[in-house]
Amino acid sequence: MPELPEVETVRRTLDEALRGREILGVAAITWPRTIAAPAVDMFCGVLCNRQIWGVRRRAKYIIIDLDNEDALVVHLRMTGRLLVVSEDEPVDPYTRVVLILNGSEHLRFRDVRKFGRIWLLDRAGLEQLDRQLGPEPLDPGFTAEALVNLLRGRQARLKPLLLDQRLIAGLGNIYADEALWRAGLHPLQTAGELNDEEVARLHAAITAVLADAVARRGTTLSDYRDALGEMGENQNYLAVYGRQGQPCPRCGTPVERVVVAQRGTHFCPHCQPLSSS
Repeated sequence: MPELPEVETVRRTLDEALRGREILGVAAITWPRTIAAPAVDMFCGVLCNRQIWGVRRRAKYIIIDLDNEDALVVHLRMTGRLLVVSEDEPVDPYTRVVLILNGSEHLRFRDVRKFGRIWLLDRAGLEQLDRQLGPEPLDPGFTAEALVNLLRGRQARLKPLLLDQRLIAGLGNIYADEALWRAGLHPLQTAGELNDEEVARLHAAITAVLADAVARRGTTLSDYRDALGEMGENQNYLAVYGRQGQPCPRCGTPVERVVVAQRGTHFCPHCQPLSSS
């Protein structure tokens, strides 16, 4: 599933391609369940002749702001892709939604597994979504002290806690594993047992891992592409994720894989010892 760096890369690509453009209408919705809200008829009606003010991101959501203060909110899930293409480009069978843009182009939502969702939300709906999500880890307000306060007293294990979007927005399986490796922390460590120095290491690791991945335009392991169909490069720099049995880049110990909270979890048993404190 795309995480913060992938969604941010798509956002940047879309913002450059869409800002100031008009949505003339909806050409096709071939899988109505892709539209989570409102009803499909209302969705199509509201999107007729709407100007796009810009494209932003909140956690793993892409938010396309419109001139009537509504916004298209898109969650790509596992295989969703937003593509800006010529209207003459053949529509493949996995395209679920087609929006008509001025300039003879389409904004298409392609989703092989049909898990992705699109909402058309008003201001109240956007505010409700925002309240459900934790702080953005690349925002200036996300400091080491803020992370200390978020983790203080929590008895949950680190890995599932980092995946909780109500705690920190945008982190997922890949970057949680990479951040924990960089910080030298075991994924099963109890969060509330960390001292301030360990939390500071984790904070630095989270922000560095995410910033590096954004600079490399995300991690492409299978389906992820940006809005122009381009792959990311961060998969070439992963330290532990997906590298079970291979040597740890820091110490050479084989990387191990376990299942934590139903997610495959990769770590170095030497660099990330489980503290007994």
